[in-house]
Amino acid sequence: MNKAKIKICSETAVDHQKVRKVAQSLPPENEIVSLTETFKILGDPTRLKIVLALAREELCVCDLATLFSLSVSAISHQLRLLRGMKLVKYRKVGKMVYYSLDDEHIGGIIQLAHIHVREIP
Repeated sequence: MNKAKIKICSETAVDHQKVRKVAQSLPPENEIVSLTETFKILGDPTRLKIVLALAREELCVCDLATLFSLSVSAISHQLRLLRGMKLVKYRKVGKMVYYSLDDEHIGGIIQLAHIHVREIP
């Protein structure tokens, strides 16, 4: 198996000003961990489908179970994980519970990622 050799900088020349500027602009470690966890949660196809559906319409568990041909229990489990990451929220109307995206940022993240995927040749 032939592996292409990747050319790495042949000289050690560090632009300390740029490094310092970038280092200062990076989020704190706890935010990096939270971002990582968010992307992990969205890395599951079922959870991503749920988020995509909720970006279009507020839905109940039964709606989502029917839409994705899954059990109510399976959908409930995924929603619990998404709620834990504050990606979805719910509201009760009598005995019914309706789910939606927690805020507009979630839909924006998904929309931008979708645009990116469509542009990949």
